[in-house]
Amino acid sequence: MEKPCSLLVHFDKGSAAMANEIKADLEGSDGPAKADAMRRAISLLLNGETLPQLFITIVRYVLPSEDHTVQKLLLLYLEIIDRRDPAGRALPEMILICQNLRNNLQSPNEYIRGVTLRFLCRLSEPEVLEPLVPSVLTNLEHRHQFIRRHAVSAVSAIYRLPHGDQLIPDAPELVERMLASEQDASARRNAFLMLCSCAQERAVSFLLSNADRVAEWPDLLQMAVLDLIRKVCRSQNRANKGRYITIITSLLSATSTAVVYECAGALVSLSSAPTAVRAAANTYCQLLSSQSDNNVKLILLDRLNELRTSHRDVMVGVVMDVLRALASPSLDVKRKVLDLVLDLLTPRNVEEVVLYLKKEVVKTQAGDLEKGGEYRQMLVQTIHACAVEYPEVAGSVVHLLMDFLGDTNVAAAVDVVLFVREIIETNPKLRVSMIQRLTDTFYQIRASRVCSTALWILGEYSLSLSEVESAIATIKQCLGDLPFYTVSDEGETADSAKPAQPVVNSVTVSSRRPVVLADGTYATQSAATEVISTPSVAPGSLASTLNLRSLILSGDFNLSAVVACTLTKLVLRLEEVQPSKVESNKACTEALLIMTSILQLGQSSYLPHPIDNDSYDRIVQCVRLLCNRGDDVKKIWLHSCRQSFAKMLAEKQFRETEEVKAKAQISHAQPDDLIDFYHLKSRKGMSQLELEDEVHDDLKAATGGFTKDADDANKLNRILQLTGFSDPVYAEAFVTVHHYDIVLDVTVINRTKETLQNLCLELATMGDLKLVDRPQNYTLAPESSKQIRANIKVSSTETGVIFGNIVYETSNVMERSVVVLNDIHIDIMDYISPATCADVTFRNMWAEFEWENKVAVNTVIQDEKEFLDHIIKSTNMKCLTPPSALDGECGFLAANLYAKSVFGEDALVNISIEKQLDGKLSGYIRIRSKTQGIALSLGDKITLKQKGGS
Repeated sequence: MEKPCSLLVHFDKGSAAMANEIKADLEGSDGPAKADAMRRAISLLLNGETLPQLFITIVRYVLPSEDHTVQKLLLLYLEIIDRRDPAGRALPEMILICQNLRNNLQSPNEYIRGVTLRFLCRLSEPEVLEPLVPSVLTNLEHRHQFIRRHAVSAVSAIYRLPHGDQLIPDAPELVERMLASEQDASARRNAFLMLCSCAQERAVSFLLSNADRVAEWPDLLQMAVLDLIRKVCRSQNRANKGRYITIITSLLSATSTAVVYECAGALVSLSSAPTAVRAAANTYCQLLSSQSDNNVKLILLDRLNELRTSHRDVMVGVVMDVLRALASPSLDVKRKVLDLVLDLLTPRNVEEVVLYLKKEVVKTQAGDLEKGGEYRQMLVQTIHACAVEYPEVAGSVVHLLMDFLGDTNVAAAVDVVLFVREIIETNPKLRVSMIQRLTDTFYQIRASRVCSTALWILGEYSLSLSEVESAIATIKQCLGDLPFYTVSDEGETADSAKPAQPVVNSVTVSSRRPVVLADGTYATQSAATEVISTPSVAPGSLASTLNLRSLILSGDFNLSAVVACTLTKLVLRLEEVQPSKVESNKACTEALLIMTSILQLGQSSYLPHPIDNDSYDRIVQCVRLLCNRGDDVKKIWLHSCRQSFAKMLAEKQFRETEEVKAKAQISHAQPDDLIDFYHLKSRKGMSQLELEDEVHDDLKAATGGFTKDADDANKLNRILQLTGFSDPVYAEAFVTVHHYDIVLDVTVINRTKETLQNLCLELATMGDLKLVDRPQNYTLAPESSKQIRANIKVSSTETGVIFGNIVYETSNVMERSVVVLNDIHIDIMDYISPATCADVTFRNMWAEFEWENKVAVNTVIQDEKEFLDHIIKSTNMKCLTPPSALDGECGFLAANLYAKSVFGEDALVNISIEKQLDGKLSGYIRIRSKTQGIALSLGDKITLKQKGGS
C-alpha cells in the first residue's frame, strides 16, 4: 500500500534575476559552477518555465565545454526543451547544435560518443538527424561494445520515425550483418529487437537459421527470442509452430530463471498438448522449490492455478511437487498451496496428499514454528475438505486431529471439533473409536464453543451401554463435586471441588461475599475453582479435569444449557440400553442434581450476572422432561436432532456439487467452424509434441475451445463520451480495468478546420487513484484524430472519480482554450468478486471489522427473494446462507453475503428485511469491512441499485 510522502521539495519559480544569475554562471569559465547552472536551468524547465533567452547562451558557452558532466547536462537540456515551432517544424537554432553532435559522435572518448548516441534515440526531427546518419552508421563497427549497443539503438529509433526509412534505407540489412558478427550480449539484444520491430521476416529467418544454438545465447537475447515467438504466433502464422516449440523446449534448461519462467508461459500459450503442459508445470514447480522470494512463489502459484483451470488432468500429476512449497514460512504461500491442492485431489492421490498433510500437522506441534496455530488451522480445514470429498481417508487422520481439541488457538480447535462432528456422521465405522477418543480427551478442552460441540457429539453418538456410562462419568468428572458453592453461618467455606493436597501448576481461586439469609442473619457465600497455570498438569489430576466447572463459574450459562441437554439425552439413551431400571434412575437423579445446582448458581448473587432467560428455560425443560419421560419426546430427542444434522450435511454437499457444475465452462463450436483432421495430414517430420498438439487443437475446435467469451456489447458499455458533439474537440474513452491499474484509451478528434497546437489531456483523480504518466502535448491537424493512453494506478477498493479537461492552442487565438470533460466514475464492482468462507469465519470477521455502513431498504420490489437476488446481482457478491434456510413464505428474510477484493479486502453484507402489511419491504442492509472505503462505496452502490433499476 503506497503512503503519502511527508517530504516537501521546494523549488522557486523562475524570475528575471534567477535567469540572469544562471546566464552569468554559464558564461563563466568555472566548470562546476557551469554544471550547477545547467542543473538549475533544467529544474526550472521541468517545473514549467520556458527560459528562451538561455538557448543562445548555452550554444555559445556550453557547447564548446570539454567537461563530461556539462556535456551530459547539455544533452539532457536539449532533450526537454521544445525543439519545434508552432507550425511543427524544427527550430532553426537546432541546426547550430548539429556540428557539436557530429563532433561528439567522432570523439575519441567512448563515454561522450555513447551518451550522444543515446540522446539521438530521443530526437524526432529529420532536419537534425539527417547530417548525423553517416556518423551513427560508422559507430556500428566501433571497437568498444558500449558504443556499438547505443549505435544500434540510435539506428532503430531513427528507422522507426515516420520517414526514417528514407534516412537509413538499408538499416535492417546493416543491423543483420552486425548481428551475425557481434559478440556483446547487450548489443546483440538491441540488434535483434531492432529486426523484430522493423524487419520481422529477417528476425525470424535469423532465428530459424540459428535454432540449434539458441540455448547457448545470452539470457538477454533469449528473452528477446521468446518475445518474437509470441508476436509471430499471435499473428496466426502457424507455419513454423513446431520449430518454435522445439526452440522453447530447448530453453527450458537455461541457467537464467527468468528465461525458464518465460519459456513455460510461452510453451503453454503456443501448445495445449499434454507433453507441453506437463513440461511447463514441472518447470513452475522447480522454480517454486528453488526460489526463496515469497512474491515469486505467489506468482508461480497463480500460473499453476491457471494451468489447473484448463489442464487439470495434467496438473494432477504434479500435486506432490506443489505440496513441497509448504516449506515456505509465508502463510499466504501456504494458503495458496493448500487451495490449489484441494482442486487437484483424485481418488489416486488423496491418500498420499493426506499423509503429507498429516506430517505437516505433526510438525506444528514443535512450537518453534512462527504462527504455528494459524498454519495448523489451515491444515485442519484442508484435511476436513479432503475427508468430506473422500471419506475413506478420514480414519487415518481423525484421531491425530482430536489431540488438538484443547489447542490454545481456539479457531483451530473449533475447526477440529467441527471436522469430528461431520466425520462421525458420514463414517459410521469410525464412530466407536472416535467416541472413545473424545471421552478420553474431553478434559483437555478449554474453549466454550468446542466444549458445546463435543458435548453434542457425546449426546448424539454415544449409543452402547459402555459409551453412555463413560460419557456421563466424563461430564461428572469435569463438573466436579456439587454444589458449585456453599454457604455457612460461621463465615467459613468448604468447597467440595477443592483438593486435599496442593496440585502442581494449579491455583485455587476463591471468591467470598456476605449475604443476608431468609431469617435476617448474615452468612458468607463463596465459590472456588481450579485455574491451571501451565499445560503440564498430569491428565489424572483434579485441576486438569474441571474444565466445565471453570467455564460455568465464569458465567457461561449457554454451556450449562448444553450440559443439561447432553445429560438428558444420555439418560434417555441409558433407559434404552440399560436393562436395570435402578441404574437408569440413579443416573437420572444425578443429572437432575446437576441441573438444579446450575439453576441455583445462576439465581444466586455470587456471579455478577444471573442466568439468562433462554438458558434457564432450556434447563427447566430438561428437568421437566426427566421427571416425565414419554415415548414421543424420546423419539424427538434421540433421533430427530441427528436426522436434521444429516439432512444439513446432504444439502451442503448438494450445494457444493451444484457450484462445481456452475463453474464448469461449457463451450460449443459454431456450425461453420473449420476442423482439420490430423489423421489425413502428412506426419513426416513431426515430433510427438506436434502430433499431440494437432490432436488437441482439433478437439478444441470441435468443442468450441477457440471461441471467445468476451461480449462485444459489454465492450461497448465501457466506452464513455467525455465531451459534447458540438465541442470543437470531441473525446471518448475506452476504460480497461485491470487488477491494480486502469488504462484509459482516449480518442481525441479535431472537429475544426484549424490545426490545434499544444493539445494536452489533463487528468486529475479523486480517491485512491494516482496518475502514472505526465501529460504530453500533441499537434492535431484539421479533422484528424489522436489516440492518447493514460495509466492510472489503483491502491485500494474504493469508488474513485477521474476528471479533467483538454487544453489546446490555435494560431488565431492567443489564449489557450479549455474543454471540460465529463467525469469518469470507477465502479467498485470491477474490483470485488464473489467468494466463500465458513460461517465461523464470517462471524469472526463481523465482530472484528470496525467500519459499518447501514443502509435502509427503500425499493419497489415486493418479494423478499426477488429483492435478495437483485442485491446479489447488483453487488457481485455471493450468498452464504443456504437455499434451504431461505425457503418458505414467512414475511421475513435474513441472509449473509460475502465478496473479496483483488487487494485481499473482505466485504461482508447482512440483509434483514420484513414484508409490511401494505406489501412493501422494510429493513436494513448492513455492510462491514476493515477499511472505510469499501464500506462506503458498497453502501453507495446498494443505495443506487436497490430500487430495482438497472
